Amino acid sequence: MDMLISCRSESPAPLSNTRFSLDTSGIAGVFCGDQAVSAMGAVPLYKYWKWLGWYNSPGSYEIAKRYGGLANSPLFNGLFPGCPSDAATLFGMVGKKGPKFEAIHSGTVIEETSHVAALFMEQCIERKGKVTDGRQRQSVGVIITHLGHAPLVKVLPKQLGSFYAIFSLVPILVSICTCITCAFISDWFSCSMIVLGMLVSGISCFVICSGTFVFTHPEPAPGSPPGDGILRSEKGVVLLKGDEAAVNSITRSMFKLYFESEPNYQPIGWCSVLLMIQFLTQLLLILQGKLFGQVMFVTSIAVSWGYNTWLSSLNKEKIQRSILMDEILQQPTLTKYTLPKPHEYGRKLETLLNDILPNKLNVWEKWKATIIEQLREREELKFQSSEWDDSDEFSKEERTLLKTLYRDAESAWDALNKSSGGQESVLSMV
Repeated sequence: MDMLISCRSESPAPLSNTRFSLDTSGIAGVFCGDQAVSAMGAVPLYKYWKWLGWYNSPGSYEIAKRYGGLANSPLFNGLFPGCPSDAATLFGMVGKKGPKFEAIHSGTVIEETSHVAALFMEQCIERKGKVTDGRQRQSVGVIITHLGHAPLVKVLPKQLGSFYAIFSLVPILVSICTCITCAFISDWFSCSMIVLGMLVSGISCFVICSGTFVFTHPEPAPGSPPGDGILRSEKGVVLLKGDEAAVNSITRSMFKLYFESEPNYQPIGWCSVLLMIQFLTQLLLILQGKLFGQVMFVTSIAVSWGYNTWLSSLNKEKIQRSILMDEILQQPTLTKYTLPKPHEYGRKLETLLNDILPNKLNVWEKWKATIIEQLREREELKFQSSEWDDSDEFSKEERTLLKTLYRDAESAWDALNKSSGGQESVLSMV
């Protein structure tokens, strides 16, 4: 029995007789930290996910360099220079430029709206619409939105629950199993490096991803007129109807990440230091491990990298759009029509039409003047053949184009009538 135990204890570790050695610097180059950095951007949106980072994750250097700049002190500014100070931007939660907005009643023009407006516009454009009668070449989507709910100035949306959290068990279990395997073959260097990676990754995920996702927008001034207005982009036109607070929640709002440690973010700074220590320690000491232990270390890194790649593939913008529509705006009514041409209404009709259609040709000027006159006279947009046939100032081709434009205006008018409850409702927007 003693001889059996002695033989077993002296049995060589797997791959111990080979002279091959892993180049860990090359491995670090393959399993880079871009996916790890991107993956952390999605964690604050989900419930409990900040507790699920206990695995030997790659990319500690990239994560430290990316998020360490949030910490505001001479020490951390020296260690991690050049990072933006806005946490939401750093986590990839904002950054899109919103479409142009023109208010109907006040005449306010916002050339570039918020990230939230861009998400709302995308949600509207993707919606399936009804195709109206009339010429369909170069059609454009027109979405009429009734904003029945005005959110509070500050809203803390609930974090999403997802059964996808169970996938985090894969890298966690693999890290644990590879660590135990290294201990079984007495490779304490590799074992300790995996444990170090698990501990630092778990702590940093909890601290760095502990921010609260917040929606904010400015409070309108007392007595503000209705906020009705038009969002316009190359992909379509959105008519917003609602009070000033409801419209502000789209055009002037923003997403933020709030941390209790603001404005200094000291815990994030110290976590970044830990990540740098992990990177340097693993880079140097894993070379002292046995070959099989190094293989186990790389296995844990590879599986964690795969998990981070999946996590980074989650569409953060789609998640934000879901939160915006369902929880913040509480499912506003959207009605989309596919029209031959966009048609907009407002008190400053000349400005709006000239902005949308800057063409100065006589045909277009005649068409715009007729549209403005009928709207000011509170008339529906219906045209007789005399509007284009009895004019000697236009050629035959120009009269044909003018007829086509008038028919397009009629089609747009009919579609707006159907969606807004009749002619009086439409004219009330003018």
